[in-house]
Amino acid sequence: MSIFALANAPYFEWEKNQLLNILYFKFYYNTMLKKNNPQILFFILVSLFFSINSFSQKSIYAGIEIGRRAIKVSVLDVNNIRKADYKILSFWTDRIPFADHIGATGQLTPEDINKTSIIVVDQLKKIRTDYKILDENIFIVAAPVFASASNVDVLKNKIKMLTDKNLDVLNVNEEAKTLVKGAMPPVDYANAFLLDIGAQTTKGGYIDEGDDNKLEFIPLELDFGTMTLTDAVKKTVANPNQANDMSTYQEKSFDFNPILRKKVKEMIDANPLLAKKDKIYLSGGAVWAFSTLYYNENVKEHYVTLTMEDIINYDAILKNNFVKFTNLAKTNKEAERVLKTYDQAYLISANNILSTCLEGIPNLNSKKVYFVKDGQVTWLISYIADRSKKVNTNF
Repeated sequence: MSIFALANAPYFEWEKNQLLNILYFKFYYNTMLKKNNPQILFFILVSLFFSINSFSQKSIYAGIEIGRRAIKVSVLDVNNIRKADYKILSFWTDRIPFADHIGATGQLTPEDINKTSIIVVDQLKKIRTDYKILDENIFIVAAPVFASASNVDVLKNKIKMLTDKNLDVLNVNEEAKTLVKGAMPPVDYANAFLLDIGAQTTKGGYIDEGDDNKLEFIPLELDFGTMTLTDAVKKTVANPNQANDMSTYQEKSFDFNPILRKKVKEMIDANPLLAKKDKIYLSGGAVWAFSTLYYNENVKEHYVTLTMEDIINYDAILKNNFVKFTNLAKTNKEAERVLKTYDQAYLISANNILSTCLEGIPNLNSKKVYFVKDGQVTWLISYIADRSKKVNTNF
């Protein structure tokens, strides 16, 4: 193939630009240098440097998420979005109980609006200064709970006025789809499914390819989450004096398992295509707690391989030797964070959901199971995938 044919090959725009830069450089190197014109060669090299620098900026993305209880800021360097090959350059968070305020009054407080606006402006300035990110690669979103705040437009308008950026409020009905797009590597969309074990519910989904090659998103949902299952079990304790007794809770939790198994079976039976999926991706606090406490490792990979045997062993420690984890939390900051987030009862409920969901999946031994470690950037990866020419998210 000639160099001109290469230059017109169906590469993406930045690849074509870089190829042309190399061809131009070779041309000038072979002509101008031989004619002893180093000044022209110098300007060509400078031009090539800035072109490469521009490409590097195109691979960097940033997201500011105004969540239920915190503002989170992430900066990613994306190498290959299809394979979820990216590096987290920075992550920052500031805790503010937005959901509590919205739940109490149906509104955001003036303090919430002012503080949020200041933080967004400051973080946006820092992102632009530190990383020179292209403006179209910066996204600002708010959690679905903000849609229920009657004065959310005040916050949206203020951020727009101060930053010239739109604030997108995530749609609760699209939450499961956003999780799937961002938590699973796009290369695995066809042969995997996701379950996210949250506080209120367990949700997720998978993608089905129809006979006409059209992609369809199929949501998955289980009524129980970590908190709702714990509350349901506690309601079965007849004697109020035993409400906080751990041995009583464990007994009642065991008695409640048939109800949980029935719910999981209904979800799986309604989705027979799950049996054909080769990979299972798991996210949420329940899986984070298990991975942190049981593996006790600083894993750098975005996905942590899990086994059913490990989950069963972890369950035994939770119920019979919990002091092992309380001791771990004295020297391990991440373990300490887990135990500040969940007490023993919540952890038992979380693992009951995790183990019951996996037990119910046909041919589990033939499948690979992964924990999605970087759940905090899931929405941002989803936004990037939606805008990538390499990924089909039209489902």
